[in-house]
Amino acid sequence: MMSRLRAWQADLALLGVAAVWGATFVTVKQATLTLPVLPFLAVRFALAGAVLALAFPSAWRQFRAPLIARGTGIGVFLFLGYFLQTWGLQYTTAGRAGFITGLSVVLVPLGQALLWRRPPGVQALAGVALATVGLAAMGWEAGELGRGDLLVLGCALAFAAHILSVAAWAADCHPVPITAVQVFTVAAASALAALLPGARPPDWSWQLLGPSVVRVWDALLLTGLFATSVAFLVQNAVQRFTEPTHTALIFAAEPVFAALFAWLLGGETLTPRGLIGGGLVVLGMLAAQLPARPVKAPRSGDRSPAPPGRLPPGPREGWRRGLRPG
Repeated sequence: MMSRLRAWQADLALLGVAAVWGATFVTVKQATLTLPVLPFLAVRFALAGAVLALAFPSAWRQFRAPLIARGTGIGVFLFLGYFLQTWGLQYTTAGRAGFITGLSVVLVPLGQALLWRRPPGVQALAGVALATVGLAAMGWEAGELGRGDLLVLGCALAFAAHILSVAAWAADCHPVPITAVQVFTVAAASALAALLPGARPPDWSWQLLGPSVVRVWDALLLTGLFATSVAFLVQNAVQRFTEPTHTALIFAAEPVFAALFAWLLGGETLTPRGLIGGGLVVLGMLAAQLPARPVKAPRSGDRSPAPPGRLPPGPREGWRRGLRPG
């Protein structure tokens, strides 16, 4: 079934991931008022890894050293995205941070063109332009770029690298163990970062049954189960069937879903600017799905480009053994 998944089905599954992330935005925002962000991430991602370990025990036979190395590398990019965003938010506004984080939608096609020498089509580029304008309409606030903005720009680079590394390193791996390695990497890195000076309140302790944690266990379970273990498992399983640029465009819908659920569940107001911006993001995703112009058949002897989400065969031959799904 998975081997016959079509690109539109993969895109729809990734859209579901973006919707889950957007739906949990209000929950996470409220939880981190009680539990510091880095400890919250450490517990959330550790729970996600435990869920994967318990739900798919047979998949652990797929572990190999190359898979662990790949999953750790992907997990480092994922952690850097969360960490730099959290750090940058201390020095900039949420609106500016949301827009700059969304610039990963521009960085991914650039990275795809550099790594695979396969630039996105005109439709995808038009989608990227529309989504970028939409994100700016939703969140950009005028003013000079400061320290926080640069940190969040690093976050956008990290999230773009995460999407590209999933395309390059997870395409022929069993999705369960490589997802587990990623989430355990984020959990461990978040716990270590939480020990840095000033990373958490001085009176906070790692008591998982203490008052500060018990009050947010519902948020930890919700995000650990659905927004982490299920969401990243889906991404690692289906992103191989679509373009990295499509993935970035679809994930740009996360702030649109966040605004929608904040309006439905949190009582927040949808502004005309936000509605216009959200509409442009949706138009960008739809534009990327338009059929491409037919490409002429390659002449005899021409080398075919690598398929979406896959590196050319040479650099990857050493990783083949033990990495395919069972």
